[in-house]
Amino acid sequence: MSELNPYAKFLDGRPLETILSSTAHEIANKLQMIDPEKLCEPPAPGKWSPAEIVCHLADCEIAFAFRLRQTLAEDHHVLQPFDQEKWASSYQGIPAREALAAFTAFRQWNLQLIGKSLPASGAKAVTHPERGTMTFQTIVETMAGHDLNHLAQLKRIAAS
Repeated sequence: MSELNPYAKFLDGRPLETILSSTAHEIANKLQMIDPEKLCEPPAPGKWSPAEIVCHLADCEIAFAFRLRQTLAEDHHVLQPFDQEKWASSYQGIPAREALAAFTAFRQWNLQLIGKSLPASGAKAVTHPERGTMTFQTIVETMAGHDLNHLAQLKRIAAS
């Protein structure tokens, strides 16, 4: 069994809501710093391009939306993992701005749910087949750490 939140190491002490509500703006800032011609270029072999990173964030926001809602709606729910590389196979040619628009809309929707659900439902348990029993709060923490991980990747690309 792996750790419940493999992205916990990226959390920086700020409130989760602050991280989650600022991510779309931070992505937009990072994209502006990257040469438009490089948005679709992977920074290294086997790595995602900036546009693909944003597509991945949009896809993950859909997955997190479902996980958050299933956790609240059902007792003893088992989350469905997904293969991010297989999902990424469809990202070629999707503009970063379109992926950012999707991410932004999904994130706003998720923030509404999170705001209404925490802290009251933070301890609601759910099972991840690869990570074990976690809570609604753990999913929110995972979202924030996942954001920070990918924002750091975009920052490194922008700086290169």
